[in-house]
Amino acid sequence: MTASKKVFVGLSGGVDSSVSAALLVEQGYDVTGVFMKNWSKDLPGFPCPWKDDYLDAKRVAVKLGIPFELFDFETEYFDRVVQYMIDGFKAGITPNPDIMCNQEIKFRLFYDLAREKGADYIATGHYAQVRHRIDGQRTAENSSLTPQTSDLMCAVDKNKDQTYFLYRVDGQVLEHVLFPIGHLTKPQVRAEAEQRGLAVAHKKESMGICFVGKVGIKEFLSQYVDTEPGDIVEQNGVIVGRHDGAIFYTIGQRHGLHVGGGLPYYVTGKDMDTNQVYVTSNISDEALWSDRISITQVHWITASPQTDGARLSVRTRHRAPLLGCRIIEQQGHGLTLQLDEELRALTPGQSAVLYDGDVCVGGGIIA
Repeated sequence: MTASKKVFVGLSGGVDSSVSAALLVEQGYDVTGVFMKNWSKDLPGFPCPWKDDYLDAKRVAVKLGIPFELFDFETEYFDRVVQYMIDGFKAGITPNPDIMCNQEIKFRLFYDLAREKGADYIATGHYAQVRHRIDGQRTAENSSLTPQTSDLMCAVDKNKDQTYFLYRVDGQVLEHVLFPIGHLTKPQVRAEAEQRGLAVAHKKESMGICFVGKVGIKEFLSQYVDTEPGDIVEQNGVIVGRHDGAIFYTIGQRHGLHVGGGLPYYVTGKDMDTNQVYVTSNISDEALWSDRISITQVHWITASPQTDGARLSVRTRHRAPLLGCRIIEQQGHGLTLQLDEELRALTPGQSAVLYDGDVCVGGGIIA
C-alpha cells in the first residue's frame, strides 16, 4: 500500500517534476511539493528565473492539492557546486556542475532534510528508473520486501535518459528515491501534463547551468574569474590566433576559436601557467584520440567495486553512445579503462559513466 508512504517531490516549476508529483498523488502517496531555492542572483544580461519557477511550482502544488514548502540551499549550493565549478575551471579542467548538484544538493541535502521531516521517499523529475534487489535478486520496484540494494536503471526514453548525471548518487539513497516518469518519453510527459490541466505542460526546458538559468559558462565564469588574452598555438608551434582566456576552452572544442581561414581548428590542450591554448587542424591528430581512459574519484553505486578485467560500457558525455570497455587497472579511487575503439576529445574534468547493460553502476572524473 502506498497510502501511508510520504513522498517529498522536488518541484522545479518544470513539466517533468510537475507530472512526477501528479502521478504520485494518483498512486495514493502522501505527497509534499518542495521548491529548492539554490540560486537567486541576477547576472548582467541574464536575470535569474527563480521567482517565476517558484510561482510555477506553487501553482502546480495548488492544482494538485498538496502541501508546498521551500528549502533554501543557496549558501550550500554556492559552496559545494559553484565553487567546485570555479575551482575546476581555474585548474584547467572542465567540471560538470549538474552532476555535483545531484550529488550534493538534490540527493544529499534535499534527501536528508526530507527524511528528517518524515519522508519515506524523495522523488524528482529525472528520466531514470530504480530497480530494487532482494538478497542479490532483482525485483520489481513495488515489491513488498525490504530492498537490500538498488539499481539505477536507464530511462525508457534513451534520448532523455539522465543516468549520466546521477551516477554519484549512493545506492542506500536510491532505496528511498522514486523517479515517476522514468517509464515515459518526453512527448508522453507533456501529454500527461496537458491531460491534467497543468499550466507548465508546454513550458520550455531550462538551459544553461543547473538552477542558474540560461547564462552560459563563459558569461558565468567572467563574474568570478579574472582572465587575460593569450596565444592560440597550432600543432607545429605556430601562433595562429588570440584567445580571451584559456579557462574558457575545452578539449575538442571547434567553435568560438575565431581563427580565420583554412581548415577548422580543434582544441587539443591548454597550459594555465602560460595561458596558451593548443589547437590542431588535423582531425586525426593523436592528441585528439585515445583508446584508454584514466578516471579518478571513482564512485560505485553499489557497495562492491568491479574487478580488473570486468567488461562494461562507458559514456563520456550526456547522450554519447555507449562504448564497450574493460577495466585494466584499479588503484585507490582511480581506475583505467581499455576502450573497444578510440574516442575523440576525452575531456579532463568531465565524467566517464559506467554501465552494465541498462544498469548504471558508477563512474568517475576523467583525468
